[in-house]
Amino acid sequence: MNSRTAAFLSVAVLALATPALAENPTTLGTFKDWTALTVGAGSNKTCYVISRPQTTLPAKAKRDAIGFLITDWPSRNAKAEPEVVPGYQYKDGSTVTAQVGSDKFDFFTKNDDGQGGAWIKSPADEARLVSAMRSNGQMIVKGFSKRGTLTTDTYSLGGVSDALDKIHAECKM
Repeated sequence: MNSRTAAFLSVAVLALATPALAENPTTLGTFKDWTALTVGAGSNKTCYVISRPQTTLPAKAKRDAIGFLITDWPSRNAKAEPEVVPGYQYKDGSTVTAQVGSDKFDFFTKNDDGQGGAWIKSPADEARLVSAMRSNGQMIVKGFSKRGTLTTDTYSLGGVSDALDKIHAECKM
């Protein structure tokens, strides 16, 4: 992903996923398929990595910006919080799954202001997911749209370790 695409995607995804972070981010670097960014300053500083899927199925499904983020929130003392941005609203009460290697992780979904988002159900699984992402090459995320369409997004995990190391250093986490 080039820096122009990364910047556009990060602003688009953040505007959809986290309105409070929708200001202009600063790119810390692009590491293969992941980009490290920061936004805010001082106690409001937040750092995150973002990637877009290499493939999306069904290919012709109408979707807004799609991405997977992992965020460090120093003000909340929250390190490496994963989030799925599907580019659509989720089916109410549905679960999203992320598969990394042989491990599967469940995410709860929430629709807000016409957009969907998903966060890992068990906070204890956040570190386990990030560890699996660091040691595997691919992640597959599946979810159901409000219309009942199953989407499958495949992410490359190339560069995720370096991108995470960069944001952890930047946000001192």
